[in-house]
Amino acid sequence: MVAASADLALVLDGQGVIRDISLGTSHTRELGELRQWVGRRWVETVTIENRAKVNSMLAAAAGGAGPENQGSRPERQVNHPLAGGVDLPVSYSIVPMGVQGRVLALGRDLREVAAVQQRLVDAQQSMERDYLRLRHTEARYRLLFEAVDEAVLVLDANSLVVFEHNAAAARVLGDSTKRIVGRSFTELLAVESQAESYAKFSQARSAGRSEDMLVRLANGTTELKLAATVFKQDSTTSLLVRLSPANVAAAGQPLNRAAEVPSLLNVVNAMPDAFVLTDMQGRIISANQAFSDMLQLAPGESVQGQSLDRWLGRSSVDLNVLIGNLRQHGVLRLFPTTLRSGYGEPGAVEISAVAVPDGPQACLGFSIRDVARRLPTDGRSSRQLPRSAEQLTGLVGRLPLKDIVGETTDLIERLCIEAALELTRDNRASAAEMLGLSRQSLYVKLRRYGIQGD
Repeated sequence: MVAASADLALVLDGQGVIRDISLGTSHTRELGELRQWVGRRWVETVTIENRAKVNSMLAAAAGGAGPENQGSRPERQVNHPLAGGVDLPVSYSIVPMGVQGRVLALGRDLREVAAVQQRLVDAQQSMERDYLRLRHTEARYRLLFEAVDEAVLVLDANSLVVFEHNAAAARVLGDSTKRIVGRSFTELLAVESQAESYAKFSQARSAGRSEDMLVRLANGTTELKLAATVFKQDSTTSLLVRLSPANVAAAGQPLNRAAEVPSLLNVVNAMPDAFVLTDMQGRIISANQAFSDMLQLAPGESVQGQSLDRWLGRSSVDLNVLIGNLRQHGVLRLFPTTLRSGYGEPGAVEISAVAVPDGPQACLGFSIRDVARRLPTDGRSSRQLPRSAEQLTGLVGRLPLKDIVGETTDLIERLCIEAALELTRDNRASAAEMLGLSRQSLYVKLRRYGIQGD
């Protein structure tokens, strides 16, 4: 009955020595080493910090408390050190046997309970860390959302109801927060702008973003430029709407001659070479369409806010080298590296960059040119060795050191074999002797390099 009701039962004499031990049916094989406790004092089988608990339980049992006072002796947990450096947590209840001061210690194995408690603690700590990261992310998002001067609104993609906006939007729309949130965005526009805005929002839902359009507010006097972009959060699709002043000359006033000249921004956006503007840590602020074309990004996928080293070079080393040189010298020309597309395919590129530390926002500008199809300027074939140290070091940054050394070694070995065959008029035995190789090794290398001979 004791074996069936407890995982572990100890029969102790008046001096606290274990005289008998009983293991539960499910623990007989697992805790068989505990039978060696017979003849030892119970206090010697527990960890040092738990010995006071054992002495306290034995003292309470020896105090003359009978079975009718069992409620005054609650269960106490102690840990037994086992082989392998692990502890066995057991919760004991003391039952006096009334025979020569003997007591019965009924123990319950707490390892499963301890494991569940540990998993609960780990899960709680993980949730707290995730919650803290979420709070920090939300704080950064809110700070950025409110700091921009451009009016930004977040709409439900289907109903076009406004459920969030920044302070700039409230100023532009000339309305209080309570009157904007929860209203349909089209209600804030003039009647003649509502139909076209519906069409642009439909375009954004299908293509990821809409073309810019001019809209007039419901007050009938303010005209703004509207742009919409789709983003998804969980299973909800939303629209990010940006409103900016329309640069249109006032009616009846002559146009500024500078407005007739194409702006530098339009020229950069139309360039065939990629142009990327980042902050001083390499996070992308803006990029032209050529950069998205090089990366083969899906329509509507944005690169803003992401680090340039996600696509540039084989690792963050290349970007660190670029940023370090720009901070030290301010300008960098014709830096060879690779650019990985969105599908992970590398391509050879050449970068010229400049640092602009002075201004409203310190930034770095990168001009990226695709040189994968450029012909070698020195006319050498890929099978020829570099003729100088400068040509060999020119491969640094384009290939890893292991590949440079491996390809150079293979090329030297092949050229030496071809020279030996040429000197011996394709006599393989003589060529092997000249190279210090066995004929079998030479044949293996000939097959490896695909060299044909007589």
